[in-house]
Amino acid sequence: MPNLFSPFTLRGVTLRNRIVMSPMAMYSAGEDGVATDWHLAHYAARAVGGVGLIIGEATAVEARGRITTGDLGLWDDRQVEPLARIVRLCHAQGAAMAVQLGHAGRKAFTDHRGVGPQRPVAPSAIPFDEGWVTPQALPLAELDTIVEAFRAAATRAGAAGYDAVEIHAAHGYLLHQFLSPLSNRRTDEYGGSLENRARLLLRVVDAVRAVWPAEKLLLVRVSATDWAPGGLSVDDMVQVARWLQARGVDLVDCSSGGAVPLAPTRIGPGYQVPFAEQVRREVGIATVAVGLIRAPEQAEEVIFNERADLVALGRELLRHPYWALHAARRLRQDVPWPWQYERAKE
Repeated sequence: MPNLFSPFTLRGVTLRNRIVMSPMAMYSAGEDGVATDWHLAHYAARAVGGVGLIIGEATAVEARGRITTGDLGLWDDRQVEPLARIVRLCHAQGAAMAVQLGHAGRKAFTDHRGVGPQRPVAPSAIPFDEGWVTPQALPLAELDTIVEAFRAAATRAGAAGYDAVEIHAAHGYLLHQFLSPLSNRRTDEYGGSLENRARLLLRVVDAVRAVWPAEKLLLVRVSATDWAPGGLSVDDMVQVARWLQARGVDLVDCSSGGAVPLAPTRIGPGYQVPFAEQVRREVGIATVAVGLIRAPEQAEEVIFNERADLVALGRELLRHPYWALHAARRLRQDVPWPWQYERAKE
């Protein structure tokens, strides 16, 4: 049976363990979207700390698609080398590296409710919440521009040396906005049925997979439920996962919520794990489980019982960059430490 510290291999990528660092925005880039020394130190610490796969924070494919003006970007060639520096350092410490490519859509410039350098865009002219800017509904011809932006960003991610790309289709951002009937009221071929609402996501997946090396991983992060009446359900996401798998997606990263300003009624340790478990079981695709996973024993249970293939930690890795090394000790697994730190291993 697999365990938290067993290697995981897909395509040509082998992870040293099943521990993933979730993408978490640092809001610490310059307005040019370029990574800083903060990002270098932040990600390197988790690589030294034993994480198997680090998924970098949401990285915008267009300047108007930033969550804030402090977001990383990959819309310009000048943004590549600072990220490549981070990738090289983390590789040297044994971690695999992924970049999360995203577009915020109507939730762009969130800290100012959509007021930013550019006007937000969305599937429909519906603001995220009261007091937010009403976004511009994307015309059909402009959807080609969005697809091309993802393709170009994936090409730049390849130049930076990443092992994986994660397409961000969760948490109420643009691709999720198209998926959810709560934010997509279009009457053309991108609205209405689930198949139509998934059309932009699937076009993006096709464009990215076409330029992404066959030996490298492609992930999609989804919100398995909108936690709101009339919104997406996990059964909808099972169908979307089938379409993703058919297009060469290797892993589905199962989160939830964000399409509308409603929260789940109950939140607790591992509350989103059943989403990853159901998608994995019904589709037969590898999944990442996430959601208030803190204790090593809790993460081990998910992997041992094959509820998901990988376990992602967010805030716990902000608190404890060396969580993986301590988890190995708790679970009585002997894993290598950086040679510089070996005097502290026992």
